Amino acid sequence: MIKVVLADDQALLRGTLRYLLSRESGMEVVGEAADGGEAVAVAVETAADLVIMDIRMPGMDGLEATRKLKESMPSCKVLILTTFELDEYVFEALRAGASGFLGKGVEPVELLAAIRTVAAGESLLSPAATKALIVRFRETPAAPWLEGRERLAELTPREREVLSLVAGGLSNDGISLRLHLSPHTVKTHINRTMSKLGVSDRAQLVVIAYETGLVRPGER
Repeated sequence: MIKVVLADDQALLRGTLRYLLSRESGMEVVGEAADGGEAVAVAVETAADLVIMDIRMPGMDGLEATRKLKESMPSCKVLILTTFELDEYVFEALRAGASGFLGKGVEPVELLAAIRTVAAGESLLSPAATKALIVRFRETPAAPWLEGRERLAELTPREREVLSLVAGGLSNDGISLRLHLSPHTVKTHINRTMSKLGVSDRAQLVVIAYETGLVRPGER
Protein backbone atom coordinates (compact mmCIF):
# COMPACT_ATOMS: atom_id res chain seq x y z
CA MET A 1 0.00 0.00 0.00
CA ILE A 2 1.41 3.39 -1.05
CA LYS A 3 0.53 6.01 1.59
CA VAL A 4 0.06 9.38 -0.11
CA VAL A 5 -0.24 12.95 1.19
CA LEU A 6 -1.85 15.58 -1.07
CA ALA A 7 -0.31 19.06 -0.79
CA ASP A 8 -2.08 21.78 -2.77
CA ASP A 9 -3.80 25.02 -1.74
CA GLN A 10 -6.80 24.23 -3.96
CA ALA A 11 -9.32 22.16 -2.00
CA LEU A 12 -11.12 21.13 -5.20
CA LEU A 13 -7.96 19.65 -6.70
CA ARG A 14 -7.16 17.81 -3.48
CA GLY A 15 -10.67 16.39 -3.47
CA THR A 16 -10.37 15.29 -7.09
CA LEU A 17 -7.05 13.59 -6.42
CA ARG A 18 -8.38 11.91 -3.30
CA TYR A 19 -11.31 10.50 -5.27
CA LEU A 20 -9.00 9.29 -8.06
CA LEU A 21 -6.59 7.57 -5.69
CA SER A 22 -9.38 6.06 -3.58
CA ARG A 23 -10.52 4.06 -6.60
CA GLU A 24 -7.02 2.67 -7.22
CA SER A 25 -5.93 -0.50 -5.45
CA GLY A 26 -2.66 -0.25 -3.58
CA MET A 27 -2.94 3.49 -2.86
CA GLU A 28 -4.28 5.32 0.19
CA VAL A 29 -4.53 9.04 0.87
CA VAL A 30 -3.43 9.42 4.49
CA GLY A 31 -3.51 13.21 4.71
CA GLU A 32 -3.93 16.58 3.03
CA ALA A 33 -2.20 19.95 3.31
CA ALA A 34 -2.88 23.43 1.96
CA ASP A 35 0.67 24.78 2.37
CA GLY A 36 4.23 23.52 2.48
CA GLY A 37 4.72 23.61 6.22
CA GLU A 38 1.57 21.62 6.79
CA ALA A 39 2.64 19.14 4.09
CA VAL A 40 5.88 18.37 5.93
CA ALA A 41 4.10 17.99 9.27
CA VAL A 42 1.37 15.73 7.86
CA ALA A 43 3.83 13.56 5.95
CA VAL A 44 5.97 13.01 9.05
CA GLU A 45 2.93 12.38 11.26
CA THR A 46 1.42 9.81 8.89
CA ALA A 47 4.76 8.22 7.87
CA ALA A 48 3.76 8.82 4.25
CA ASP A 49 5.51 7.05 1.40
CA LEU A 50 4.91 9.83 -1.11
CA VAL A 51 3.75 13.45 -1.23
CA ILE A 52 2.09 14.92 -4.30
CA MET A 53 3.37 18.48 -3.97
CA ASP A 54 2.31 21.72 -5.65
CA ILE A 55 4.99 24.41 -6.00
CA ARG A 56 3.08 27.67 -5.49
CA MET A 57 1.37 27.55 -2.11
CA PRO A 58 0.89 30.21 0.60
CA GLY A 59 3.51 30.39 3.32
CA MET A 60 6.17 27.78 2.61
CA ASP A 61 6.23 26.86 -1.08
CA GLY A 62 6.58 23.36 -2.43
CA LEU A 63 10.31 23.62 -3.17
CA GLU A 64 11.23 24.57 0.39
CA ALA A 65 8.78 21.99 1.73
CA THR A 66 10.50 19.32 -0.38
CA ARG A 67 13.90 20.28 1.06
CA LYS A 68 12.63 20.14 4.63
CA LEU A 69 10.73 16.91 4.08
CA LYS A 70 13.78 15.15 2.61
CA GLU A 71 15.83 16.32 5.59
CA SER A 72 13.25 14.93 8.03
CA MET A 73 12.18 11.86 6.03
CA PRO A 74 14.73 10.91 3.35
CA SER A 75 12.71 7.81 2.47
CA CYS A 76 9.56 9.79 1.63
CA LYS A 77 9.26 10.47 -2.11
CA VAL A 78 8.03 13.75 -3.58
CA LEU A 79 6.14 14.01 -6.86
CA ILE A 80 5.76 17.63 -7.99
CA LEU A 81 2.41 18.32 -9.67
CA THR A 82 2.25 21.91 -10.90
CA THR A 83 0.89 24.27 -13.53
CA PHE A 84 4.34 25.77 -14.03
CA GLU A 85 6.80 23.48 -15.83
CA LEU A 86 9.57 26.09 -15.90
CA ASP A 87 13.26 25.27 -16.10
CA GLU A 88 14.13 26.90 -12.77
CA TYR A 89 11.35 25.01 -11.03
CA VAL A 90 12.36 21.65 -12.51
CA PHE A 91 16.02 22.20 -11.63
CA GLU A 92 15.36 23.39 -8.07
CA ALA A 93 12.80 20.66 -7.45
CA LEU A 94 15.29 17.95 -8.40
CA ARG A 95 18.03 19.55 -6.32
CA ALA A 96 15.64 19.72 -3.38
CA GLY A 97 15.04 15.98 -3.62
CA ALA A 98 11.89 15.57 -5.70
CA SER A 99 11.72 12.30 -7.63
CA GLY A 100 9.17 13.35 -10.23
CA PHE A 101 7.82 16.45 -11.96
CA LEU A 102 4.49 16.56 -13.82
CA GLY A 103 2.17 19.24 -15.15
CA LYS A 104 -1.41 19.44 -13.93
CA GLY A 105 -2.63 18.73 -17.44
CA VAL A 106 -1.47 15.13 -17.12
CA GLU A 107 -3.99 12.36 -17.77
CA PRO A 108 -5.26 10.47 -14.68
CA VAL A 109 -3.78 7.17 -15.88
CA GLU A 110 -0.39 8.87 -16.32
CA LEU A 111 -0.52 10.31 -12.82
CA LEU A 112 -1.33 6.93 -11.29
CA ALA A 113 1.54 5.36 -13.21
CA ALA A 114 3.85 8.16 -12.06
CA ILE A 115 2.92 7.57 -8.42
CA ARG A 116 3.83 3.90 -8.72
CA THR A 117 7.06 4.71 -10.56
CA VAL A 118 8.24 7.28 -8.01
CA ALA A 119 7.16 5.15 -5.05
CA ALA A 120 9.26 2.31 -6.47
CA GLY A 121 12.36 4.50 -6.33
CA GLU A 122 12.55 5.59 -9.97
CA SER A 123 12.61 9.17 -11.23
CA LEU A 124 10.08 10.58 -13.67
CA LEU A 125 9.85 13.85 -15.60
CA SER A 126 7.13 14.96 -17.97
CA PRO A 127 8.27 15.68 -21.56
CA ALA A 128 7.92 19.42 -20.89
CA ALA A 129 9.95 19.17 -17.68
CA THR A 130 12.67 17.17 -19.46
CA LYS A 131 12.86 19.79 -22.19
CA ALA A 132 13.02 22.58 -19.60
CA LEU A 133 15.88 20.84 -17.78
CA ILE A 134 17.85 20.39 -21.00
CA VAL A 135 17.30 24.04 -21.92
CA ARG A 136 18.55 25.05 -18.48
CA PHE A 137 21.87 23.28 -18.99
CA ARG A 138 22.25 24.41 -22.58
CA GLU A 139 21.92 28.05 -21.54
CA THR A 140 24.01 27.78 -18.37
CA PRO A 141 27.79 27.38 -18.62
CA ALA A 142 28.76 23.88 -17.55
CA ALA A 143 30.79 23.39 -14.40
CA PRO A 144 34.53 23.18 -15.15
CA TRP A 145 35.45 19.61 -16.08
CA LEU A 146 38.22 19.58 -13.49
CA GLU A 147 35.67 20.30 -10.76
CA GLY A 148 33.44 17.58 -12.20
CA ARG A 149 36.26 15.05 -12.18
CA GLU A 150 36.97 15.83 -8.55
CA ARG A 151 33.34 15.29 -7.62
CA LEU A 152 33.16 11.99 -9.48
CA ALA A 153 36.65 10.80 -8.50
CA GLU A 154 35.36 8.28 -5.97
CA LEU A 155 33.18 6.50 -8.52
CA THR A 156 34.39 3.43 -10.35
CA PRO A 157 34.24 3.42 -14.17
CA ARG A 158 31.18 1.16 -14.00
CA GLU A 159 29.46 3.49 -11.52
CA ARG A 160 30.10 6.47 -13.81
CA GLU A 161 28.70 4.48 -16.72
CA VAL A 162 25.57 3.62 -14.74
CA LEU A 163 25.23 7.26 -13.62
CA SER A 164 25.32 8.47 -17.23
CA LEU A 165 22.56 6.01 -18.16
CA VAL A 166 20.43 7.10 -15.19
CA ALA A 167 20.80 10.68 -16.44
CA GLY A 168 19.77 9.47 -19.89
CA GLY A 169 16.43 8.39 -18.47
CA LEU A 170 16.92 4.63 -18.41
CA SER A 171 15.20 2.57 -15.73
CA ASN A 172 17.05 -0.11 -13.77
CA ASP A 173 15.74 -2.73 -16.18
CA GLY A 174 16.85 -0.62 -19.14
CA ILE A 175 20.35 -0.24 -17.70
CA SER A 176 20.42 -3.96 -16.96
CA LEU A 177 19.70 -4.77 -20.62
CA ARG A 178 22.14 -2.16 -21.93
CA LEU A 179 25.06 -3.30 -19.78
CA HIS A 180 24.16 -7.00 -19.56
CA LEU A 181 24.00 -6.85 -15.76
CA SER A 182 21.42 -8.23 -13.37
CA PRO A 183 18.85 -5.73 -12.01
CA HIS A 184 20.23 -6.40 -8.53
CA THR A 185 23.74 -5.44 -9.64
CA VAL A 186 22.44 -2.26 -11.27
CA LYS A 187 20.59 -1.31 -8.09
CA THR A 188 23.76 -1.93 -6.07
CA HIS A 189 25.78 0.36 -8.36
CA ILE A 190 23.15 3.09 -8.08
CA ASN A 191 22.96 2.84 -4.29
CA ARG A 192 26.74 3.02 -3.99
CA THR A 193 26.85 6.00 -6.34
CA MET A 194 24.23 7.85 -4.30
CA SER A 195 26.15 7.10 -1.12
CA LYS A 196 29.46 8.33 -2.55
CA LEU A 197 27.89 11.52 -3.92
CA GLY A 198 25.94 12.22 -0.75
CA VAL A 199 22.45 12.16 -2.24
CA SER A 200 19.40 10.14 -1.29
CA ASP A 201 17.40 10.27 -4.49
CA ARG A 202 17.85 9.03 -8.04
CA ALA A 203 16.63 12.31 -9.53
CA GLN A 204 19.48 14.18 -7.86
CA LEU A 205 21.91 11.92 -9.70
CA VAL A 206 20.53 13.37 -12.95
CA VAL A 207 21.36 16.89 -11.80
CA ILE A 208 24.88 15.89 -10.75
CA ALA A 209 25.52 14.14 -14.08
CA TYR A 210 24.67 17.35 -15.94
CA GLU A 211 26.38 19.71 -13.48
CA THR A 212 29.67 17.84 -13.63
CA GLY A 213 29.69 17.50 -17.40
CA LEU A 214 29.47 13.70 -17.31
CA VAL A 215 26.40 14.01 -19.56
CA ARG A 216 25.78 16.82 -22.01
CA PRO A 217 22.32 18.01 -23.11
CA GLY A 218 21.22 16.01 -26.12
CA GLU A 219 23.50 13.05 -25.39
CA ARG A 220 22.01 9.63 -24.66
